[in-house]
Amino acid sequence: MIALLARDLRLAVRAGGGFGLGLAFFLIVTVLVPFGVGPEAAILRAIAPGILWVSALLACLLSLDRIFALDHEDGSLDLLATAPLPMEGVAFVKAAAHWLTTGLPLVMAAPALGVLLHLPQAGYGWLLVSLALGTPALSVIGTFGAALTVGIKRGGLLLSLLVLPLYVPTLIFGAEVARRGAEGLPVQTPLLMLAGISLGAVALLPFASAAVLRINLR
Repeated sequence: MIALLARDLRLAVRAGGGFGLGLAFFLIVTVLVPFGVGPEAAILRAIAPGILWVSALLACLLSLDRIFALDHEDGSLDLLATAPLPMEGVAFVKAAAHWLTTGLPLVMAAPALGVLLHLPQAGYGWLLVSLALGTPALSVIGTFGAALTVGIKRGGLLLSLLVLPLYVPTLIFGAEVARRGAEGLPVQTPLLMLAGISLGAVALLPFASAAVLRINLR
């Protein structure tokens, strides 16, 4: 599993499919928002948690089609299917590699971009917590969507249509944690819901992804 994870990390960095692309998209959307809604600090402060979360979600979405597509094209996925490592482990490693190259950089960059949107000082910590808890769910759900569309030519649009509805609960509770934290309100309920979604996705979806991959590779 460690060798596969290291391989995927090297491929992601060399190909630029996840690390640079997602971070650049996150930055561009955050920078453009003040031009669209105006420079008023009060407006930006109110919408900052939601904008940062939507930007992070879309940035994660950009690189999902690369999770299995490259391995399918060069035949590596067929070899992984016959390797001693079970397909559930392969799906988990793929999701972990996606989070490390896409989700983790977004978590680390979010506080700096929050300054551009006048995010209240009390919200920075909760923004980090919400993204750190929520982005693993985005990667695992995205891996499941990528497994469903593996082998489909130009399946990026279909992948987006399949995954976006599944992302909605994570977006709702993640943005709510950041918003309540910024306003000094209790965050326990949305925080627990967000943690539950992430833990449930990590526990269950690798098995669903593995089952779908076995069907697609027959």
